[in-house]
Amino acid sequence: MDALGLARLQFAVTTSFHFLFVLVTLGLVTLVAVTQTRAAFSADPVHGRMTRFWGRLYVVNYALGIATGIVMEFQFGLNWSGLSTFAGDVFGAPLAVETLVAFFLESTFLGLWIFGWDRLGRWVHLALIWLVALTAYASALWIMAANGFLQHPVGHELRDGVLRMTDFSALLTNPTFVTAFGHVCFAALTVGGVFLTGVSAYHFLRRTDEVDFFRRSLRLGVVTTALATPALVGLGFAQIPIVEEHQPDKFDAVGAVDGAGLGFMIQIGLVLLLVSWVTVPLLARDLVVRLRFPLHLMVAGIPLPFVAAIGGWLFREIGRQPWLVQGLLTTEDALSHVDRGQLLVSFIGFTAVFAALAVADWALIARYARRGPASSDVEPVSPMVPAL
Repeated sequence: MDALGLARLQFAVTTSFHFLFVLVTLGLVTLVAVTQTRAAFSADPVHGRMTRFWGRLYVVNYALGIATGIVMEFQFGLNWSGLSTFAGDVFGAPLAVETLVAFFLESTFLGLWIFGWDRLGRWVHLALIWLVALTAYASALWIMAANGFLQHPVGHELRDGVLRMTDFSALLTNPTFVTAFGHVCFAALTVGGVFLTGVSAYHFLRRTDEVDFFRRSLRLGVVTTALATPALVGLGFAQIPIVEEHQPDKFDAVGAVDGAGLGFMIQIGLVLLLVSWVTVPLLARDLVVRLRFPLHLMVAGIPLPFVAAIGGWLFREIGRQPWLVQGLLTTEDALSHVDRGQLLVSFIGFTAVFAALAVADWALIARYARRGPASSDVEPVSPMVPAL
């Protein structure tokens, strides 16, 4: 593999890893906000315990996800300096807004929420988790706006050999951004719903004593999946005519990898849609728990939305090759002046770091998920800070 191939592979690996963290973060923070809202209005201790338990898993994923995002950002300067030189004035604007506004605010609100537990008023604390959720989605919005520009460059003019921004609002009305952002949001909600469903099913298979706790969690996960999946599938198909209009060669140039990715995404989306709607009626009278066979399917289904998400992302990114900025800048021209040996070393190093972070993330999440809610009820420092 030459230098260009290594650089593309490295960015594909790091972006895919980071995208998985983002999906869990967006999905879980929304459901944690829902459970805390129910706890605030009902004063039901079960909802409060649900907030602590699922909130802990969210915090673990968020902390490690930040590290993957920082590592990914380095690659723009290391491997793709041509993109910054040619389109940095346009492409960098939404990324700067994401960092300065969305990410910093999200981290600040999350810190206040974590260490403000039992120290802040009930309504202030509830407002904080909703602010965390809103800024998390705002962060995704600006990232997708930047990616939409790469797919269909708008709001710019070519001046002195580089792109200069002329219309910032055009980035937010870009047709390749609007539906794609909605698609990512509902994908995250589907991931969160499937995750809650799978973990709850696992505890029922272990014949947990926390029946009411996981019954409510299972119901929330199934209903969330059933509501989010139709919008997810619909927005996915809604992007087909947009791609055909603005990237007419993408479907014709589909190769084995991105074609398989698109196929996996569509098939898994339809399966989740069907299964979630079949499962909703079984929630009555605990039929899901009594039959038990659906519980095994729920646990086994946890990876499915992740596979679908990566498949769709591969199609979106690989399908527009050889362009990095559609019709304006090729991937080859955007490559930094680095040789194959340097790229090979950085690829091995970055991949090792990401693999370690991914293993640590899932090991910690699995550890605390298996322990159940009892371990989240009392913490020496804060109920949201895991004692490693």
